[in-house]
Amino acid sequence: MEFKDYYKVLGVERTADPKAISQAFRRLARQHHPDVNPGNKQAETRFKEINEAYQVLHDPDKRAKYDRVLELRERGGGWEDMLRGAGRGEDGRYTVYGTPEDLGQFSDFFRSLFGGLGGGGFGEGLFGEGGAAGRGGRGVEELLRRRGAGPRARGRQHAGQDVEGTIEITLEEASRGATRTLAIPAGGGRTAHSIEVKIPRGVRSGQRIRAAGQGQGGDLYLTVQIAPHPVFTRTDDDLQVEVQVPVWTAALGGQVEVPTLSGRVTMTIPPGTPDGRTFRLRGQGMAHLRGDGAGDELVKVRLALPEPLTPRDRELFEEMRRLHEARAATP
Repeated sequence: MEFKDYYKVLGVERTADPKAISQAFRRLARQHHPDVNPGNKQAETRFKEINEAYQVLHDPDKRAKYDRVLELRERGGGWEDMLRGAGRGEDGRYTVYGTPEDLGQFSDFFRSLFGGLGGGGFGEGLFGEGGAAGRGGRGVEELLRRRGAGPRARGRQHAGQDVEGTIEITLEEASRGATRTLAIPAGGGRTAHSIEVKIPRGVRSGQRIRAAGQGQGGDLYLTVQIAPHPVFTRTDDDLQVEVQVPVWTAALGGQVEVPTLSGRVTMTIPPGTPDGRTFRLRGQGMAHLRGDGAGDELVKVRLALPEPLTPRDRELFEEMRRLHEARAATP
């Protein structure tokens, strides 16, 4: 199995702090994002590698586990042996991925380290018939951990168990809403059963969804985590994005295409727009959890030079510099 050097993938030192890791991820993700490189399979593969590296290094628990494997490898130890049975998290929790396709975005190394290959393949039933399970590959018993007797089950002949887990969705799913089909194993006096959990639009990371009576005799609690997005940053219900604008468009005015969750839109840049200026696209942010409407999208302008800078480009910039220096020197 190929070892993945996630620090090298993001181009950061092993001592890099979370801010440096996030900055490296966003810079590389913007460069290799499929929307920016349509039809480019090499860029798509690179983007997947960048996303996988960030999934590991931005999470303190995953990063600590990965660092232990990396250290063992550097000392010449059997790091492959450490991967066997490594799927369970430090606190007994697992992440339930959004769809079976999501799992295919990660390498064998990732899935062996954080679950998915070590238990004889992916578990059955978490996503319904024929679907792949989450990371553990050992069924829902390990994906969802017991929380103790649920209030609905107290005093019954069979003590019920609340069940909780984490479910990861994309930013797009958080905006429009989503559904997941989960198979709950028998326990607490209940037979095995499947339920469909509806994730409301506008949900935020850390919020919990409760399905009353759908645990092992108790309730089912799912904590929602939204996967980091390579383009957008969320603040409450607003989205922030940076857009590269050619220097001549910023100087003379013009139009640029801006990504939104619903597709690309055209935005007008007024003449004399400086670097860092932010424009607001109303209603292009996240859907509100309660009520109608949505937040806004805040578009920050980043001036872009032509690539490559040709000799003629340099001549024009030199002429501009002479004109402005001469103007500044005039009393």
